[in-house]
Amino acid sequence: MRNKYIDLIQQTFDFPVEEFQVDEYGDLSFHDIPLMELVKQYGTPLKFIYLPKISENIRRARSWFNVAIAKADYKGKYYYCYCTKSNHFQHVLDEVVKNEVHIETSSQFDINIIETLEEQGKITKDKFVVCNGFKRDIYLENIAGLINNGWTNVIPVFDNQREVNQLTQYTDKKFKCGIRIASEEEPKFEFYTSRLGIGYKEILPFYRSAVKTNPQVELKMLHFFINTGIYDTAYYWNELHKCLRVYCELKRECPELDTLNIGGGFPIKNKLNFDYDYEYMAEEIVSQIKQVCEQYEVPEPDIFTEFGSFTVGESGGTIFNVLDQKAQNDREKWNMIDSSFMTQLPDAWAINKKFILLPVNRWNQEYERVLLGGITCDSDDYYNSEQHVNAIYLPKYDYEEPLYIGFFHTGAYQESIGGFGGIQHCLTPSPKHVIIDRDEDGEYSFKLFAKEQSYKSMLKTLGYF
Repeated sequence: MRNKYIDLIQQTFDFPVEEFQVDEYGDLSFHDIPLMELVKQYGTPLKFIYLPKISENIRRARSWFNVAIAKADYKGKYYYCYCTKSNHFQHVLDEVVKNEVHIETSSQFDINIIETLEEQGKITKDKFVVCNGFKRDIYLENIAGLINNGWTNVIPVFDNQREVNQLTQYTDKKFKCGIRIASEEEPKFEFYTSRLGIGYKEILPFYRSAVKTNPQVELKMLHFFINTGIYDTAYYWNELHKCLRVYCELKRECPELDTLNIGGGFPIKNKLNFDYDYEYMAEEIVSQIKQVCEQYEVPEPDIFTEFGSFTVGESGGTIFNVLDQKAQNDREKWNMIDSSFMTQLPDAWAINKKFILLPVNRWNQEYERVLLGGITCDSDDYYNSEQHVNAIYLPKYDYEEPLYIGFFHTGAYQESIGGFGGIQHCLTPSPKHVIIDRDEDGEYSFKLFAKEQSYKSMLKTLGYF
């Protein structure tokens, strides 16, 4: 009878897959990294990040767009920017900039990170720095600081019409800039238009009144981003075409404009049977841009992307131990983990985001349907379904034999939203943080980046020390 957990997965999915394998003992590997070895060395709860996956995804995206450009005989170039807000850790940025990428920022402190990377010799002042977001004075002052200190490709992307005059108060140098379009949201949203950027109809008047007349400012980039991501839907292509029409109309009045920034939005794998044709989407985007530009008889622009989640998301994982099982009624079994979903996987709680959930061990044993509960005393601290089915199945709980579970592709946003190292709900400590890397010979290594948060750290933050 095929009633083991591995049987369930193999009957449901085409398994094993590229990043997940199971050995003869029923233990899971992630990119050939034996996760039980990680658990035995550091314990749980723990978070890890596998650095080589970051470089791999950067190379993949570059290849897709460059191949698409070659196939379409497209005249513009492709530039890969990393969206820093996805993951700010130094080891992540170090891995990112090894790949000669450019940087997209969203806050004043991002500028301090960029300056530090340059001081350390990891990036140079000719890198494109695309500065997005609604900008407070300190952010504008820091952007101007880059311009004043010889950074030649800083592009503040104006989010509202006042930012031009505000920025020129901090620098007397000439600089390049961008304008962000406020895209229209999907009908299911509670509002019609993004709060970020300037409305389609206001772009040309804004350029004529505030940019064209200012001798310090040269418009280089039109920025476009869809909140729902890059998907093959009528909504996405319709918004892209509206953006392209604005670009072409603007290009006719502004010869210096030569770049279209399509933002981020490539999805990451959130289930084992994930199906997304990245190559097709890259080719179709390039083709659509070329077609519209030909219709308007304007040159094709350089294309920028700002991939954040796609860059780092699939590099991360979080491992918990099932502490106990509580049978609350005849049907519901609660597996209680040794941490909190609300604090360690906040997107699972806040926006009902699903991650790949797999047991780390005991794949060769029978399975059962369960619910997963976090350790906080909050009714919302639970995880109750997987992406492919409205249920969770895991190896049967056995108090004598610990069960470890992993949530995978959690490398984007979870630490920053969860408040890494700060005060979290019910004073749940931040878990251990482990960096996984490989050397030139392909040998993997573990490095402890941060220990589990201590009570002294919390009490100090709270003002007791």
